Amino acid sequence: MHLHGETALARLFDPFEQRSQTLRNRLVVAPMCQYSAVDGVPNDWHLVHLGSRAVGGAGAIIAEASAVSAEGRISPADTGIWNDRQAEAWTRIARFMTCQGAVPGIQLAHAGRKASVAPPWLGGISVSQADGGWTPVAPSALPFSETSAMPRALDEAQLRNLVDDFAAAAWRALAAGFRLIELHAAHGYLLHQFLSPLSNKRDDAYGGSFENRTRLVLEVIDAVRKVWPERLPIWLRISATDWTDGGWDIEQSIELARLVSTRGVDLIDVSSGGLVHGAQIPLQPGYQVPFSARIRREAGIATGAVGLITEPGHAESVIEHGDADVVLLARELLRDPYFPRRAARELEADLHAPEQYLRAW
Repeated sequence: MHLHGETALARLFDPFEQRSQTLRNRLVVAPMCQYSAVDGVPNDWHLVHLGSRAVGGAGAIIAEASAVSAEGRISPADTGIWNDRQAEAWTRIARFMTCQGAVPGIQLAHAGRKASVAPPWLGGISVSQADGGWTPVAPSALPFSETSAMPRALDEAQLRNLVDDFAAAAWRALAAGFRLIELHAAHGYLLHQFLSPLSNKRDDAYGGSFENRTRLVLEVIDAVRKVWPERLPIWLRISATDWTDGGWDIEQSIELARLVSTRGVDLIDVSSGGLVHGAQIPLQPGYQVPFSARIRREAGIATGAVGLITEPGHAESVIEHGDADVVLLARELLRDPYFPRRAARELEADLHAPEQYLRAW
């Protein structure tokens, strides 16, 4: 902690400014799929789920991976933002988060070869076209696992349409009231599939060299930045490593971070894995924090740390040591939507409560 007069103040509760937006603290709700939408339209579940975390005191809230096209959904129950009906449904959710003092964000995503599967509690198995599924798409015709559907390789005309889909989704997100966009290039979904040589076997301008494998991500960023106002931030979520020899790794992640920092990306949300089925990942508290620290230090861009950070003191240490600029929480916020308020009490920091709750403070 740093000192202010004679009082130690928690760095975790310092405001964080990016462009015109100010997060009231460094705690961010990571995007978490709820598999609860119909035709991509968010509903009361999403309002209460995300709204309760806004009341809970988070600095920013990133709504779940929302598909930029129907075939980009992970499951038929995913949210989307590829049409106006979906955008209109997001509007009241973004408005409520804003009214509670949180910066409202949304993650724009395309699942690629990991699309058309059932929700986790239904086994996550491939969904057939007869049951409402579809044929997944990918950089190359390589399935995610032995039990996954065979994807269709995208041609260059389809890639141009895909870039347009991301831009259109960003425009709808702005109209819906979101003030932060995160582009999903992690966890084995489509943009990550293009980055990794393990899933990208193309021999055209989008495959082979590092320059070619990063081309689609850069084109998406450029297209989104054109429609997303300069006054609002864009974050990029990446998997820093595939945890597999010959795959995407931290050195390539650092180089990508350097590239995107000059193209209007404001923060790298540093996760890992998800591309290789059955990869051995050394799970332990804060296991991805060293990746965040290296990217922040070596690429000179703000970063977010995520992954098994469940205690206020641990989150505080990540910020205090300069390993990240924000801490993203996922499952801990499913267990405790009011984690930021608990953290404020434990760290003796100020976090204003809604006036409806003041009598409890």
